[in-house]
Amino acid sequence: MGCVVNGPGEAREADIGIAGGIKEGLIFKKGEIVRKVPEERLLDELVEEIEKMD
Repeated sequence: MGCVVNGPGEAREADIGIAGGIKEGLIFKKGEIVRKVPEERLLDELVEEIEKMD
């Protein structure tokens, strides 16, 4: 988990990562950006991605 500035570098080594910005965030999988998500959907979208990994 990280901010929009450091998040991409921090997510590079993670199975799944999230980086928050102003009113939006990014979800990463294996260091790649999966999608940009509005702030109000960020947690739900992250949980969905985690559930897909099982």
